[in-house]
Formats: sequence, C-alpha cells, structure tokens
Amino acid sequence: MQSKEKFEYAIIRLVPRVEREEFFNIGVLLFCKRKKFLKMKVHVDARKIACFNTPVDCEKVKSYLEGWQKVCEGGRSGGRIGEMELTDRFRWLAASRSSIIQTSMMHTGLTQDPEKTLDLLFEETVL
Repeated sequence: MQSKEKFEYAIIRLVPRVEREEFFNIGVLLFCKRKKFLKMKVHVDARKIACFNTPVDCEKVKSYLEGWQKVCEGGRSGGRIGEMELTDRFRWLAASRSSIIQTSMMHTGLTQDPEKTLDLLFEETVL
C-alpha cells in the first residue's frame, strides 16, 4: 500500500472587480513536493463571467492562465519563473495578489494520488 504524502493547494479565483472583492472559482493549483507534482486545472465559464455585469475579456484571462500553466510545467517556456525549482514556482503562483486572477489561502491535506486529488478538488470547488 502506498503511503500518503502531504500536498498543498490553492483555489484560483476570478475577481472581475477587485474593489468589490466578489469572485468565483475558476481553477485549482495543487503541489506535492515528495511526488514532484505541480499542476493546475482551470475552467473559464463565459456565462458565469457575464453574471457580474462587468466587461471581462475571457480570451485574455485564458491567455494569462496559459502563462500560469507554463510556469507549472517548468522550463524556458515559463520564463524566469518557469526555470525556478518546483517549490518556488508553486509559491509564486499561490502568492497573494490584487489582480483579477487571484488564489485563495493555501490549504493542506494528504494524498496517495495527487492527480486524482486535483480532479476531486476541481469538481468540488469549480464545477
């Protein structure tokens, strides 16, 4: 039987009007150091965004998230941050920011399979 490993995660939020602090969840970012796992899963729903009555360019949001994805994957395509160590990349992605794409506080748990845990958290918090 595989042992469970500690993981950390943050919910990725879209905040169309930062000054109002209203948001909805659009993704999950999950990191498991021992498994060398850093992935994110996102879904940008234009219908939900329209409910905020605030103009948001969904394609631009998706392009920013593609940049985040490249940082998760690591390497040159992720820029200077993509070349950092796995832990540092996660900390950068999960850092507090005041833009329309933000992350929640970090949460922790135990998992045998980070991929399945990411899928479960995504279903529970985003879909």
